[in-house]
Amino acid sequence: MPLHCLFLQYERGSATNYITRNKARKKLSLSLADFRRLCILKGIYPHEPKHKKKVNKGSTAPRTFYLLKDIRFLLHEPIVGKFREYKIFVRKLRKAYGKGEWAGVQRLRENKPSYKLDHVVKERYPTFIDAIRDMDDALSMCFLFSTFARTGKCHVQTIQLCRRLCVEWMNYVIASRSLRKVFLSIKGIYYQADVLGQLVTWLVPYQFAHNHPTDVDYRVMATFTEFYTTLLGFINFRLYHSINLAYPPKLHSKSETELKTEHEEDYAMESESYLEKLSALSATLSRVISAPEDEDAELDHFPAEGEDAEALQVREKQQKGLDAQKRLFEGLKFFLSREVPREPLAFVIRCFGGQVSWDQSLCMGSTYNATDETITHQVVDRPNVDKKYINRY
Repeated sequence: MPLHCLFLQYERGSATNYITRNKARKKLSLSLADFRRLCILKGIYPHEPKHKKKVNKGSTAPRTFYLLKDIRFLLHEPIVGKFREYKIFVRKLRKAYGKGEWAGVQRLRENKPSYKLDHVVKERYPTFIDAIRDMDDALSMCFLFSTFARTGKCHVQTIQLCRRLCVEWMNYVIASRSLRKVFLSIKGIYYQADVLGQLVTWLVPYQFAHNHPTDVDYRVMATFTEFYTTLLGFINFRLYHSINLAYPPKLHSKSETELKTEHEEDYAMESESYLEKLSALSATLSRVISAPEDEDAELDHFPAEGEDAEALQVREKQQKGLDAQKRLFEGLKFFLSREVPREPLAFVIRCFGGQVSWDQSLCMGSTYNATDETITHQVVDRPNVDKKYINRY
């Protein structure tokens, strides 16, 4: 075979559809860490070619390949320019520190380059239902980060943001009565909710102190979380408005009065007390337009197109079972002792219409004491209870 034909066989066909990671990185003028970060944010992943040896120009060396059209798509991404600006910012900041120019350091910090991921969310999820379908990983990652201790492994602002978004999500599930299934496993607690006809499953770790493993790259996890927090913020905003709730969530005026305690500063700082009341999950949220009292009207059911009477009866039976499940704890009052896990129990009880409270020394958000005679169930995990009530389970 002539020499020029040997070179041409690697410059046409499927060999031209792929590009190696190093070539893609040089094409974008990015470091390896920034390239990985950009690919995670944009949802671009490596591809395994069908004829790897042909794409690799006859070599069998292990290489990572990306689609060439994906890399060309990244050339016009505004975030790439922001990464370059940040690299220049770090270089100038290091130089100012070395020269001891503290006024310059302050000026540079005030003009630190930043970027937003709003356009990336719109690109990756053209419709709202697409975003709902892809919520599982986002919720699991945010709930994981919200349990992290405030150490140097990840930014404190990220932990606080994840906690706020998780509390907003739990309050939405409670208000919409969307919870369907709960499963306890070794990893944590699995929850499944029905949101706009889509089943969303997420994992919440147990509230145990844990050491950060050394073989986990927290920078990669933090990049995923950076995108997921933006996505979850958009979803929470849309979901709250879909059921006539104010966003950011606000406590109902009556509930806020009930939750006021004499020494709130002993539980949390003034800046964090409102979030702590929301995370208690024991109060109702305020609505944009106050709903009338009698809004549970009986709706007529008509068969869908091509549906017979028997299928309609089956659907009505399923709907009745679902309505009964939503009102499983309605009219019941629970009291949680200090030794039981408060948040998961309060979340499940409130999702099915029950009222819940706990000892005031445990957490903010307590609405009634253990001596309340109207309590129907008391949850304990101890061999003996000091005072027993006949009317409680």
